Amino acid sequence: MTHDKVVLPAEIRTDFGKGAARKARRDYKIPAVIYGHGAEPLHVLLPNQETTLAVRYSNALLTIDVEGKTHLALAKDIQRHPLRQTVDHLDLLTVKKGEKVNVDVSINLEGEVAPGAVLEVDAYTVYVEADATNLPEQVTVSVEGREIGNHVLASDLVLPKGVTLLIEEDTVIATIDEPKVQDLGDEEEEGEATEAAAPADAESAE
Repeated sequence: MTHDKVVLPAEIRTDFGKGAARKARRDYKIPAVIYGHGAEPLHVLLPNQETTLAVRYSNALLTIDVEGKTHLALAKDIQRHPLRQTVDHLDLLTVKKGEKVNVDVSINLEGEVAPGAVLEVDAYTVYVEADATNLPEQVTVSVEGREIGNHVLASDLVLPKGVTLLIEEDTVIATIDEPKVQDLGDEEEEGEATEAAAPADAESAE
């Protein structure tokens, strides 16, 4: 899924430091840096609302208009406020149409495992190579009917055309396991001891 048709207007950033960054955010602007292809990093300010909407999805592809010159860029690193989850800063990697890039893509586990089994997920994303202008939003694998002891491997992932796996095929994505039974033995023994002591306490009270 790409967002390159969304054009974000940017202005050159000339003030730096934490104070300048805080002021920019108060003015509803997001500090960002555009880099890649051997060019000098370009520091810019982006509009808050439009940018926040554009990077809702991972690996967002954006067209940045810097004073009339456009840059096709991939959102590689999004720094968010730990509490408000607002976007504080963006690292944007310049890309070209037809260029391959390496990214982490979300894994979508479809279906239900066999009755009496539970699904233990080991990985929520997978590292792949894909066309920068045609990155998948997610890759899918079915767990329908899988039984206890079965493993979902990276080789089981259904990859869109043009997407290449960059991890070992035998990497475990998920495991189908037995339900974990919580041991309440200590609590039961404590309860039994309390019940046994109750009559004695009642007799002493009489």
